[in-house]
Parts: sequence; C-alpha cells; structure tokens
Amino acid sequence: MKNYTITVNGNVYDVTVEEKGESTSSTSSVKTPVKKVKKTSSKKGSKEIKTEATGKVFKVNVNPGAEVKKGQTLLILEIMKMETPITAPCDGVVASVEVNEGQQVETGSVLLTLD
Repeated sequence: MKNYTITVNGNVYDVTVEEKGESTSSTSSVKTPVKKVKKTSSKKGSKEIKTEATGKVFKVNVNPGAEVKKGQTLLILEIMKMETPITAPCDGVVASVEVNEGQQVETGSVLLTLD
C-alpha cells in the first residue's frame, strides 16, 4: 500500500491506495480520507470569505493588498440570474483573491481572504 496526500477543490486528503497485485489480509485496514483545513494566509486573524450559494463570479472589485472597510462590496456573484454583492464583514486588507470573473463557484467556495 502507498500513502498519498491529494488536494481537491482546495481540500487536502490523506489516502492509502492498494496497488494491483498486492494481497490484502483480513486484518488490513484502509484509511478514510480526512479533510484538513487549508490555511490561505499565514497571518493570525485571517478571514476567509466564502460563498453561501452556487453561482458565477460577475465582477471582482478588489485586488490583493487593497484596504477595505466593513460593508464595502468586494465582488459580485450572479446567483439565479440576480447580481448579489459580497461585502466585507469587517475592516481589513485583501490578502488573496481566489476567483476570477466568469468563474463558476460552488457553495462554500473561498472567494477571497482578508487580514
């Protein structure tokens, strides 16, 4: 058996794979994939801004390094044909932007990170 670490949609999993031809005994066990939290910024107090619905990124209004104020529109998602603004939950600095205009995003996807 071989152990691998894989990343799928930003989530890290540890998996064990049995190679073809290897014999298995009734006492061997297969590890269940374990979801690990991906840390996108090294600074303490970073806040990931995630989408609460599936949609498409219509417009990105900020770039990494930009200072933002609470309530400021960071980006706009198109959800069910409606433009939905994503606003800053607090004052901060944009550490990273994880999406591009036109990109499809799933519920829970990280859109950007604030420090």
